Amino acid sequence: MSGILGKMRETDQLAGLAMEDVSPESICACVAKIFRVSSTEVALLEVSGSMLNFVHPAELRTAGAIPLSSSAVAARTARTKQAELFNGFTEVKHFSIFELVKLGDTGLDDQVIQKLMSAPVLASNGEVDGVIQVSRKAPRPAAAGPDFTPEDLRKLESVARSVGKMMHKIRAVGQASSG
Repeated sequence: MSGILGKMRETDQLAGLAMEDVSPESICACVAKIFRVSSTEVALLEVSGSMLNFVHPAELRTAGAIPLSSSAVAARTARTKQAELFNGFTEVKHFSIFELVKLGDTGLDDQVIQKLMSAPVLASNGEVDGVIQVSRKAPRPAAAGPDFTPEDLRKLESVARSVGKMMHKIRAVGQASSG
């Protein structure tokens, strides 16, 4: 019983963010804590027309966009609205160009995505607003930490639902202040 009570639901952790503190950075920092990864191992992408644009990490905002029609995992997640899990991500065909962008000041340029979870961020009407991805990076698979589990993927789907609501609120506040 104490295990159940002691384990704060992942959506409760996100809900604990005060609305004025909600930003892509704070959302992704909270998601990083939930999955015990660094904030540079959480990516948030937003659908813009026929492209996916990085919202977080900030360094990837100018690195380019991913066409929704491409074979990229994030694009497939957006198209199918299905969450996916890859514990052998280096074997998966993906756009490694984004892994070449130096994130933060870690000094760990040999970090590549070894494990990845990807989930769609849905609007209240069921349309895809974006994609959230959690990865484990390391120079080689053995150094990347534990495999993601089906339970982790379920957690990410739950987190993605909360992120969708928060992103809607961020946009509403942004539109109200600019109009």
